[in-house]
Amino acid sequence: MNDKNGPVLIELDDAPKATPASAPPVPDLSDRPSGHAMQTVAVLAARPPSTLARWFWRLLGAIILFALSLWAWDFVTGLIARNTMLGYGAMGLLGAFLLVCLGIILREWSAFARLKRLDDVQRAAEAAIVSGDLAAARRVTDRIADLYKGRAEMKWPLVRLSERQRDVFDADGLLGIAETELLAPLDAAARQEIEAAARQVATVTAIVPLALADVLTALTANIRMIRRIAEIYGGRAGTLGSWRLTRTVMTHLVATGAVAVGDDLIGSVAGGGMLSKVSRRFGEGVINGALTARVGIAAIEVCRPLPFARLKRPGVTSLVQRALTGLFGRGRA
Repeated sequence: MNDKNGPVLIELDDAPKATPASAPPVPDLSDRPSGHAMQTVAVLAARPPSTLARWFWRLLGAIILFALSLWAWDFVTGLIARNTMLGYGAMGLLGAFLLVCLGIILREWSAFARLKRLDDVQRAAEAAIVSGDLAAARRVTDRIADLYKGRAEMKWPLVRLSERQRDVFDADGLLGIAETELLAPLDAAARQEIEAAARQVATVTAIVPLALADVLTALTANIRMIRRIAEIYGGRAGTLGSWRLTRTVMTHLVATGAVAVGDDLIGSVAGGGMLSKVSRRFGEGVINGALTARVGIAAIEVCRPLPFARLKRPGVTSLVQRALTGLFGRGRA
């Protein structure tokens, strides 16, 4: 007599027996490309310096500058006391060096002023779009035209804008004409810069096996790309201005989570995990190139005088595809 409270055994004759050999393999998530180089660059660039660190470097710089000033003064006065001609020659060299330093300071100040001017135009354009004020839109259009008045390649677009804006009597239409006439060629030039930077980052990541080579290449390529995009839209930045602009772009990307590698990015650009199975370094290079394209699009949005309305916002997939087409040849792509 069977025990009703005991276990029940059901035998399935046709079911295959599970063995370790027939068990499915455990997926290796480490083979999935993650864009480590670009994520490291974003974290490094977006990390805000602490107040203590800022004061440390400020005081250290002040001490070094003070010490160098005393050394230069003692050096020049000592030479004058020993030999008048050598002393005044050293004083002339020191004066020339100070003039060069003053020129660098003025250039950096001018770069920050251009970036501030571009920011002012962006805020005025956003206010004009929200309010729908035609007079405000005309002022914004005039300010955008002033940004590109001295460029030879923008001569014909400026003429087209002056001819077409006479027949427009609403703010949205006027700003739309300014976008299509003035910003369309600039958008094309900015896309070329993004494609070149993405191609460089993808190539170095896929070919160079050094540990920090991809990180350094991604950092330099992204800073150069952001600086060139700022120059294209009229906000040419100096050394300090480029770093400030890079921090602004990276901070925005980190805050919005755009530097994370999602399934949509891998699926649309790298073909899921298949690309990494063919070549781990190549898959990592494509993801780093795609993240570089994301940084470039964010730089366009930061530096562009007008938001995207009539013109289409560039996409990561199309930019990376064009970059890889230029890398491997149009026929193979």
